[in-house]
Amino acid sequence: MPCVITMNLDEMLKASGISDDSGSDVKSGFVTIIGRPNVGKSTLMNRIIGQKIAITSNKPQTTRNRIQTVYTDERGQIVFLDTPGIHKAKNKLGEYMVGAAEKTIDEVDLVLWLVEPTTFIGQGEEHIIEKLSKVKAPIVLVINKIDTVKKEEILPVIAGYSEKLDFAEIVPVSAYNGEGTGELVDVIFKYMPYGPMFYDEDTVTDQPMRQIVAEIIREKALHALDEEVPHGIAVVIDTMKKRKGKKITDIDATIICERDSHKGIIIGKGGAMLKKIGTNARFEIEKMLGHKVNLKLFVKVKREWRDSDFMLKNFGYDSKKD
Repeated sequence: MPCVITMNLDEMLKASGISDDSGSDVKSGFVTIIGRPNVGKSTLMNRIIGQKIAITSNKPQTTRNRIQTVYTDERGQIVFLDTPGIHKAKNKLGEYMVGAAEKTIDEVDLVLWLVEPTTFIGQGEEHIIEKLSKVKAPIVLVINKIDTVKKEEILPVIAGYSEKLDFAEIVPVSAYNGEGTGELVDVIFKYMPYGPMFYDEDTVTDQPMRQIVAEIIREKALHALDEEVPHGIAVVIDTMKKRKGKKITDIDATIICERDSHKGIIIGKGGAMLKKIGTNARFEIEKMLGHKVNLKLFVKVKREWRDSDFMLKNFGYDSKKD
């Protein structure tokens, strides 16, 4: 089970008492991964860490919270902050997501900006450029999805972005197949300060197990449901308890949606859709926990929850914690 990280960055630095000239022979620092929705931030982080921590899908707004993971090797430790995609917020949930992403930029030793391999630089990218122009930390441009284009098409992308911002490094990668990710880790360590590692070597994330389970269920719903529904769902773990003396965990979870019509879609004819989501989620949760899971899913309607401060906080989207 992943270790739970409870300190924020300032507390960690104060507790460790380190500085760049600490005399340590290893490096340890914080890196944020930013970019527009659906550019592959979570996929890249999962690839580098070597296991799935953040959920992925081809739908925007998949990542809603700032997810902290830890990569450790003989050189030291990199603490990654994977953030929601930066986009124009349409409700309070959107404002929370954008706030979580933009807040991390000033808290880290290095910024990774993920972009797609295209020369088109739209309003979304220009907004990010404006934010990054005020950042003091080094910025590495990471051109993702290079497996989808010819190599000669990457040079114009590099040239176009280089005119917009002064990057410390530019690294082309494919988070999907891993190409270039080893080189990216080398570049990251180049900019990490010297100092002792913050966490044990086996620490991989700050996400409580209940939150990881909730996100897995939401991911399976994202994969299964129509385009209209996923933006309006959240998942709450009602109970999660391992049976005494047995290798089985009982989990009751509720999928929250905004409309009665959405509830019908999530449940499906004869409960078929809910069963599909539950089966797919249970398979992955069992793989993660290493034992059997008894998963029960329920569906409730909470109208306009994405614009309710009270419900956002109850569903785990609390801006004061980030």
